[in-house]
Amino acid sequence: MPQVIVLLLAGVGLYAGYRWVMREVRRAMVAAQEAEEQLRRRAEAGAPRDLGKLEWDEEARVYRPAKRG
Repeated sequence: MPQVIVLLLAGVGLYAGYRWVMREVRRAMVAAQEAEEQLRRRAEAGAPRDLGKLEWDEEARVYRPAKRG
């Protein structure tokens, strides 16, 4: 009978450890997703736009995107 009690306690301990590990994994995944989202928002906000080929505008004395067509 003591073997059953030891096995039962070991099972309960393993189950509790499994639940703790899974909770920590989920927490880490959420933190990683939030960090990724924050980095993507920063990149979108500060990223320069690709204007394509630029042409010199003599009147304004600046470069402007080339006209398509």
